[in-house]
Amino acid sequence: MTRTTRIRAALVTATAVVTAATVSVGVSAAGSEKPAKPTEKQIAALFDGWNAALRTGDAEIVADRYAKDAVLLPTVSNKVRTDRAGIVDYFEHFLLNKPVGKKVRTIVNVLDSNSAIDTGVYAFTLTDHDTGEKRVVEARYTYEYEKRDGVWKIVNHHSSAMPEG
Repeated sequence: MTRTTRIRAALVTATAVVTAATVSVGVSAAGSEKPAKPTEKQIAALFDGWNAALRTGDAEIVADRYAKDAVLLPTVSNKVRTDRAGIVDYFEHFLLNKPVGKKVRTIVNVLDSNSAIDTGVYAFTLTDHDTGEKRVVEARYTYEYEKRDGVWKIVNHHSSAMPEG
């Protein structure tokens, strides 16, 4: 091997090593970046998806919005729901009233890139399944959300009728 060939081989090897090191550092840096925190508006909009699930009339679709280990303290039941079967059972009965929710006041706390709390007051228009009569019920709510496998899920949902109304 001539001296020129050895120098070229050394330069090619050195370039390859520097390139590999640069790529490795870039991948490590990119992989260590924290995901961006969601905005308050993005968290508040999760209610819209839940409300749309209610409008399907399908308790299974509503339950899909909840994590497997979610806790539901519902508005019109004294029973605490701690598993999917309990959550589905609650919504099978609640959905008979064709609920349509609307937020009256919302306060969002984004805790980090994977968790947030949305709390406030909402109003539901409910339709009596026997008479067709409509009534509006205001309630306080708290949704605790966690991002699980890239999907926002409700992990804790508390809803209670307003005590003075």
